[in-house]
Amino acid sequence: MADFSLEDLKTLRERLGTGMVETKNALVEAGGDLDKATELLRLRGAKSNAKRSDRSTSEGLIAAQSAGSATTIIELACETDFVAKGDKFVALGEAVIAAVASAGASTVEEGLAATAGSATVADLISDEAAILGEKIELRRLAKLEGDSFEIYMHRTNKDLPPQVGVVVAYTGDDAETARGIAQHISFAAPSYLSREDVPAEDVENERRIVEEISRGEGKPDAALPKIVEGRLGAFFKQVSLLDQDYARDNKLSIAKVAEAAGITVTGFARFKVGA
Repeated sequence: MADFSLEDLKTLRERLGTGMVETKNALVEAGGDLDKATELLRLRGAKSNAKRSDRSTSEGLIAAQSAGSATTIIELACETDFVAKGDKFVALGEAVIAAVASAGASTVEEGLAATAGSATVADLISDEAAILGEKIELRRLAKLEGDSFEIYMHRTNKDLPPQVGVVVAYTGDDAETARGIAQHISFAAPSYLSREDVPAEDVENERRIVEEISRGEGKPDAALPKIVEGRLGAFFKQVSLLDQDYARDNKLSIAKVAEAAGITVTGFARFKVGA
């Protein structure tokens, strides 16, 4: 029999979260060498990860963390809600967001290359995917820079980690209003900060569509410009944060709410798991 103890078996299982049989077999093959057995199990896990590469990941979590004058938000995705709500996956999310925020990563590629202890974030995710037996990926990452930040995390299910996350960057001192705006964003899902940020081709496409609709409804040509502009205004309320009616008081726009509170929203990011 290979030279290893029950304590070695326990240590390796706790380190990697692997099953009893596969851990024992790895120790036997490694002659009781814990480091070699760890390497064997990681390599086998990597092969399993490769087989899972084409699977879809519609579950997961959102996490965010501030570091200096920036705040980073990520979506860490997995295959099932069973894994998503587990302690190991949640702990992985905490480790990943800490690493990418500390590194100042602004893209997924930079995030995966960030250092996490003695490995990279990519290695960390790969190792955990091998343990949990699911495809896990860092799907999205955004970094906002600014003077102040408000982070809001929303749970759509009490058993799951946050499924919607919002970061608002702003100037001013009214953190309560900034939080209210972050909560509004989680619900209203705007795509842009202001109407000026909406791509011109999107505006023109919407203008063409509403004009065709208006003509099809038999609206008189003389009235078309005013009708089209009115419907474009409704479009901007859908996609532009500052144009939207505030969720807590629909008589006020977000722009008016921010102005009254003496704050200026300079940017935001909203992630929803699987969206």
